[in-house]
Amino acid sequence: MFKFICYPKCTTCQRAKKWLDENKIEYELRDIKTENPTAQELSDWYKRSGLPIRKFFNTSGMLYKSMELKNKLPEMSEKEMIALLSTDGMLVKRPLLIGDDIVLVGFREAEWAEKLKK
Repeated sequence: MFKFICYPKCTTCQRAKKWLDENKIEYELRDIKTENPTAQELSDWYKRSGLPIRKFFNTSGMLYKSMELKNKLPEMSEKEMIALLSTDGMLVKRPLLIGDDIVLVGFREAEWAEKLKK
């Protein structure tokens, strides 16, 4: 079973949830605002994803913009970025779909369909 980590008010998350339901993919839902990923979880997911840590930031979010992270991230270490992400779920790109051998960040239907084909 997958962990589906989302912000229920986010329209992209709602589309992803609908897609999972339509494709009969079982998941455990977790609200990223009330249960933010820990630094340890983020570190593990980031390593398993094969993506740069910057891909885990919600660059269109108000918090990201108000903190001026676009200018600050290039100066930060990987460890500092993970610690920052773990402080507030609104900084984390969503939805996240976490499985035993898969970590998907953000919802792109074609990518999810390809990676989740049985």
